[in-house]
Amino acid sequence: MKIQASDMYAELQSLAAQARKPGALDTADNLRVGNTSQNDFSTLLKGALDNVNALQQSSGELKNRVELGDPNVSLEQAMIASQKAGIAFEATVQVRNKLVEAYKEIMAMPV
Repeated sequence: MKIQASDMYAELQSLAAQARKPGALDTADNLRVGNTSQNDFSTLLKGALDNVNALQQSSGELKNRVELGDPNVSLEQAMIASQKAGIAFEATVQVRNKLVEAYKEIMAMPV
């Protein structure tokens, strides 16, 4: 099975549109990092990690509420939140791996 870049981009666009809908996770508005020319790298990285953490915590809270039988939370909501948190975490791990790889390349350069 081949994954086309255009298909992936279309899927990301549809997920972004769903996140903007009313009733989406409260953290959806916090995903905007801002103008990169005004923020330094560490601030952007910290903001992104905080957003991933918020998704993980929200997912855990929804799972607990489903397990306790809260009628206001459906299993679908908990599973979608769990998938969003998982995808965000996987993306974070991939970014970390790329940063470590770039750091190693820079350190291996002769001065």
